[in-house]
Amino acid sequence: MRRGVVRTMSVVTLAVVGLGLRAGSQSDGSPAPSSISTPAGRPRHVRPRPSPAPTVAPRLPAGSPTSSTSKKPAPSATTAAAGFQGDLVDTQYGPVRVRITVQHGRIKRAQAIEHPQGDGTTDGINAYAVPVLDREVVTAQSAHIDAVSGATFTSQGYRQSLQSALDAAHQAGAL
Repeated sequence: MRRGVVRTMSVVTLAVVGLGLRAGSQSDGSPAPSSISTPAGRPRHVRPRPSPAPTVAPRLPAGSPTSSTSKKPAPSATTAAAGFQGDLVDTQYGPVRVRITVQHGRIKRAQAIEHPQGDGTTDGINAYAVPVLDREVVTAQSAHIDAVSGATFTSQGYRQSLQSALDAAHQAGAL
């Protein structure tokens, strides 16, 4: 009896694994790079996104605007984007600094220009967490964003640096 149960389970396991491989997976179980399975099980072609060119941020005093204007711009007349850099915030795993780009009174971009780095675990966590935080700022249009699970210290430092960048943008009249 026991042998029949094991054999039946093995056949079922092989059938399930075989179906998973045919539904758009590679032999190692990871999804195929050129298709995603839809709920109906039909693969859908997905174009790969080009990676953005890396940028190097200049070192400026904390809270200073990164645009070339020093006068307080009128919100309705501002068409050029202005950048504002937040304070450098030390966390348990390393420093965090955020820069925001403001145009037409709205946050167009948020970017962590410094974040904890060093060991493989920290790098892996922040490779996921930092882009999530960047997107959340643009969506929320404020520092009221959720922390990323597993990156609590980076999230807290990010929010503090972001708040100082927002304060600088408000002080300059960009927001």
